[in-house]
Amino acid sequence: MSRETEDDAYAAFVAVAWPRHLRTATLIAGDRNRGEELLQDCLVKLYVRWRRAVADDPHAYLRRMLVNGHISWWRRRRRETLTADLPERPGGAGDGYDATDELHRALRSLTTGQRAVVVLRHLEDLSEKETAAVLGCSVGTVKSQHSRAMARLRTVMSKDRPAGRSRDQEAVSP
Repeated sequence: MSRETEDDAYAAFVAVAWPRHLRTATLIAGDRNRGEELLQDCLVKLYVRWRRAVADDPHAYLRRMLVNGHISWWRRRRRETLTADLPERPGGAGDGYDATDELHRALRSLTTGQRAVVVLRHLEDLSEKETAAVLGCSVGTVKSQHSRAMARLRTVMSKDRPAGRSRDQEAVSP
């Protein structure tokens, strides 16, 4: 296969994969900007390894790169020096409520491993076995991480709602 043909195949893959994997990267990273950076970094690395990735499943290869890339970023960030001054938060007071804010806040409350399991299981619709393969762990670890994550999500999301109101009541009331 010529280099031009490979480049065309890669460009077609990126066009199809971008929205799907951006959603995954954003939820794994917990932030849209960080998710975009993570996906771009992984796509650059994927371009270099395109021949190897296209021989297998390039979507699975990219998912694994996203998880590994986020774990590497998280480990590097953990080593940063803590300061007494809080950094400024992105966005201003005029930012409107996004329908997914509640879910994003709840996902950010999970550990990195739990968030990855939830995103891969529910967003990417992978089986426990496939999720374990992507994360490089056992099926039992996926099950336990998933169970803990779902319990945490139920707790966090129930705290976000006013007492006595269900999600359906919130959607109906003005």
